[in-house]
Amino acid sequence: MDTYSTQATSVSSRSRKIIHVDCDCFYASLETLDNPSLRGKPMAVGGASDRRGVIATCNYEARAFGVHSAMASSTAKRLCPDLIIVPPRMERYKEASKQIHQIFKRFTSVIEPLSLDEAYLDVTSKREYQGSATLMAQAIQAQVFKEIGITVSAGIAPNKFLAKIASDWNKPNGLFVIVPEYIDEFVSVLPVSKLFGVGKATQKKLENLGIHTCSDIRNYSIFELSKVLGAFGERLHQLSYGIDERPVKARDRRKSLSVEHTYAKDLTLLEQCINKLPELEIEMQQRLDKQSKASPIKKAFVKIKFNDFTQTTIERCIKEPDIEIYQALCKEAFERGNKPVRLLGVGVRFEEPIKSNAQLSFSF
Repeated sequence: MDTYSTQATSVSSRSRKIIHVDCDCFYASLETLDNPSLRGKPMAVGGASDRRGVIATCNYEARAFGVHSAMASSTAKRLCPDLIIVPPRMERYKEASKQIHQIFKRFTSVIEPLSLDEAYLDVTSKREYQGSATLMAQAIQAQVFKEIGITVSAGIAPNKFLAKIASDWNKPNGLFVIVPEYIDEFVSVLPVSKLFGVGKATQKKLENLGIHTCSDIRNYSIFELSKVLGAFGERLHQLSYGIDERPVKARDRRKSLSVEHTYAKDLTLLEQCINKLPELEIEMQQRLDKQSKASPIKKAFVKIKFNDFTQTTIERCIKEPDIEIYQALCKEAFERGNKPVRLLGVGVRFEEPIKSNAQLSFSF
């Protein structure tokens, strides 16, 4: 375990204790657990390389060859000819995820899932384990390994932004703590690529300004950054000082539901995409019917991934989506790229109930 201890940038940030837990190569770890013959070999979970499959995740042995998630399976096999690709078993992963979240609930009820394999936990008000978020994180790691059989990494910090960065610091099976007193020292040297919301395009804009680290960002005012980055300029300025006031939002309901399909042969025309929508919409409606706890629908959306792996999503506020809505969204999304389509998806986003989480201050 490492600890990177700077000055807290705000009273709210100083008082919170957030744990970000991230499973190590989740799908791949479960496949190896169930099939020990895969241990030590480069392996990935994904679609077949001869069927235009995509890598969902891979183990560290595969990553050493440059393989990564969202990569075409055919590309992954070229980089690593000995790569073993196994098909995903989503029910297995969902069941393991449920077990892991049951462990989380032993420590706090304020849990914000990000995906099947990661979540934020707010343990600010908890007195168990001497009130120490670090001891709680260690206990979570131990219990997940004992009961599930896989490792998780954990980051502990006064806010979500830093906790997520910390969980990735010592992977796999790592634990990293950023205490309030040393936030400034830690954040100042962070590369801008580590900041949430900074993709390749934004990073290029920042590099053109001579900005490479958070310390460089601080040389610019919010106004100057906003001229280049729009509304994101203010957010970026806050992150450069380690400020993130977002609360951990406990959720027991879905935020969205979708169905998507990757096609063996590109859909080259808008008409072909339109013709695929009814089967997707029917499948999604079947899934909606099973969501007894789902909140009211807020939006409908269509997702398209083009054959060059760029993608776009169009959404619209609507209470009761129908096929005509999806057709209109699909047309708009297709025209954004006007290229052959490899993946098409439809979905809905649900209304989120407003919750407030009381935050108490105890020793870190």
